[in-house]
Amino acid sequence: MSFLKEIQRRRTFGIISHPDAGKTTLTEKLLLFGGAIQEAGAVKSNKIKKGATSDFMEIERQRGISVATSVLAFEYNGIKINILDTPGHKDFAEDTFRTLTAVDSVIVVIDVAKGVEEQTEKLVEVCRMRNIPMIVFINKMDREGKDAFDLLDEIEQKLRLKVVPLSFPIGMGYDFKGIYNIWEKNINLFSGDSRKNIEETIKISDLSSSKLDELVGEKSANTLREEIELVEGIYPKFNKDEYLNSQIQPVFFGSALNNFGVRELLDCFIEIAPKPRPKQSEERLIEPSENKFTGFVFKIHANMDPNHRDRLAFVKIVSGKFERNKPYLHVRNNKKMKFSSPNAFFAEKKEIVDVSYAGDIVGLHDTGNFKIGDTLTEGENINYKGVPSFSPEHFRYINNADPLKSKQLFKGIDQLMDEGVAQLFTLELNGRKVIGTVGALQYEVIQYRLEHEYGAKCTYENLNVFKACWVDPKNSKTDEYKEFVRVKQRFLAKDKQNQLVFLADSAFSLQMTQQKYPNIKLHFTSEFD
Repeated sequence: MSFLKEIQRRRTFGIISHPDAGKTTLTEKLLLFGGAIQEAGAVKSNKIKKGATSDFMEIERQRGISVATSVLAFEYNGIKINILDTPGHKDFAEDTFRTLTAVDSVIVVIDVAKGVEEQTEKLVEVCRMRNIPMIVFINKMDREGKDAFDLLDEIEQKLRLKVVPLSFPIGMGYDFKGIYNIWEKNINLFSGDSRKNIEETIKISDLSSSKLDELVGEKSANTLREEIELVEGIYPKFNKDEYLNSQIQPVFFGSALNNFGVRELLDCFIEIAPKPRPKQSEERLIEPSENKFTGFVFKIHANMDPNHRDRLAFVKIVSGKFERNKPYLHVRNNKKMKFSSPNAFFAEKKEIVDVSYAGDIVGLHDTGNFKIGDTLTEGENINYKGVPSFSPEHFRYINNADPLKSKQLFKGIDQLMDEGVAQLFTLELNGRKVIGTVGALQYEVIQYRLEHEYGAKCTYENLNVFKACWVDPKNSKTDEYKEFVRVKQRFLAKDKQNQLVFLADSAFSLQMTQQKYPNIKLHFTSEFD
């Protein structure tokens, strides 16, 4: 197959939602359609102790939440699909923001009973800022929930989206009969039997036909006719260009756990979703169809395989093709590197691949050369804009609980921080290590992983910090700067990139510092111009 055809048959997307809306279950069912897994391990079902295919860390299995972003790929109807399953839990928001730099489109999952939740709002906001095309999937239709029109209104108001329903439910909860597919003009009847892999659909091009009454009963049929008439009256017609330009968002209804409405979503998705998109680097706009390979690291994961101490850097290929054993330039280090065993992902399995194309994600074994945001090219000096570190919300001292294992502890902290799980600050005054995170659950994950992957035990001590502010080094020669460093020495630390950080202990002290030292610029993210 020609180089351009390979690129054009790729679709790379992320699934985002609030925790528990059914994101991991939907991912599994999509894999089921692609034949990537044989049976879905329902995440919460205690009967099957398999755990979901896409959750591979023990903490995720215990809590039924996704902590790490996993990459899953499968083929469906000649299209190569790459899914990036993101953690919904707000404690891992930073990981999700980074993942959104690597996707070409997004599916937003919303729980029919809970409607739009806070985490969904934040993530959709990021997608809107980046103009990422979105499809909405309203999940759990076999449970009691909000009225379909109320939900559509809520999505429009809270997420500021312009929705176009492409399928519509017939009833809901105990009264749920099925789904009318507006996009394909057919009906999928709900049997409630989740063992059936794929439900049969019945073609209905004319809703006024009596066949509809036979299928779902007269009352439901009449309600559906009225509702579809309303849908056609209120909502705009679907237009592919408007969707690709993020001006409208198609909506589907279904029940991922019962594998219902998922095929409709997938069939429409491969038809309308964007092919790999161009990406802006600091130097120029880069098109996927360019012959030369470029890509960037959007995630690093240590110990993907607990038996082998390995780190995997996840690289999104932006242009050209990536070939095994070919030397590529690591732009930040300005050195050439070869990769003898690049990994592609297939459900939970990793395979070594010879060639990957723009739109794909490859995993490169890393001995500590990569940081998040690094660019790889065939020689051109370009830099993709990385995702900055955000100021953490929680701060704790990390102490070594086993003096004999201090080497393992420091190595573990070092590697986990490279992954971007949390941020490490070293106090200028006494060299004590402080870990800053976006959410409190990360401390548990760090403690667990240090013990199980590095054999090191740690304890934490609370530290009263309100915000971490990166200090702009522009005026470092001035007397004001020197006085600031002398007076605030107790509150100063260095981050992993050796940038100076001011740890303000309250909103008041931050305000006072800014008044006292007006020429010293403090930033809430680590990247500033």
